[in-house]
Amino acid sequence: MNFDLQRVPVADHVSLNVAVAGSGSPVVLLHGFPQTHLMWRHVAADLAADHTVLCPDLRGYGDSDKPADTDGKAYSKRTMAADIVALARAFGHERFALAGHDRGALVAIRAGLDHPEAVSHLAILDVLPTLDMWNVLHGTSAAVAFHLYLMAQPTGLPEQLIGAAPDAFFGYFLDLWANDPAAIPADVRAAYLEASRNAVPSIVADYRASATIDVEHDTADRDAGNHLRMPVTVMQQDWGAALGYDATALWRPWAPDLVHRTVTCGHFMAEEAPAEVVKALRGLLDR
Repeated sequence: MNFDLQRVPVADHVSLNVAVAGSGSPVVLLHGFPQTHLMWRHVAADLAADHTVLCPDLRGYGDSDKPADTDGKAYSKRTMAADIVALARAFGHERFALAGHDRGALVAIRAGLDHPEAVSHLAILDVLPTLDMWNVLHGTSAAVAFHLYLMAQPTGLPEQLIGAAPDAFFGYFLDLWANDPAAIPADVRAAYLEASRNAVPSIVADYRASATIDVEHDTADRDAGNHLRMPVTVMQQDWGAALGYDATALWRPWAPDLVHRTVTCGHFMAEEAPAEVVKALRGLLDR
């Protein structure tokens, strides 16, 4: 399956790079950190046999635009979710299924909360909602998420530290989080490193938003009793066993129509276990 690369305007002075293929009901796939739309290469090719598949680089990542974060809002998940709804509409899709991994999953959750009329089905790969993510990190076990705390710091220091050795920083996570290193071949790994190296300020801004404005938005939703109204499938490693929480119990208030799956592959499951991800996504689309 050949994918067509396009640049699509989604907001003032912001265009997204997107790979498009297939025909049929639309599915949008959002990548994680430290990656680009390439992470979906196996899954997208399968789904494109009978769906229109859109795989964008998120704003601030890959070949998408990287606006400066002058007001602390440019990389809020609310802003990034609005990008995705605008992207789908640019292709004529007012309603679409949405799957996100890691950072893209946080964008997908926000899209589901803010735009329930647009998101028909929602798949989340290996994250918790922002509020729950922060709440389960405590004591020395929180060291596993040191990058969250580093990039939460005010503008300046995180960018300087990461920018001094970007390949070492981003490569650390590609190596640590993959149970099967062969799932990310050398050319793909090099592409991820190059893309991340060229996007340090915007990647940090994305993470910083998750410690600031995203928490405000999620808190407001939780206080208002807002939840995801569409069918939701969550696939996660067993982080609950390591950090001491019940993942399904944390997800249930956010997603009443929930299927929760614990996987044995590594974090990069769309590359390490694409057949398992495809099966879960197709099962979700049938609900």
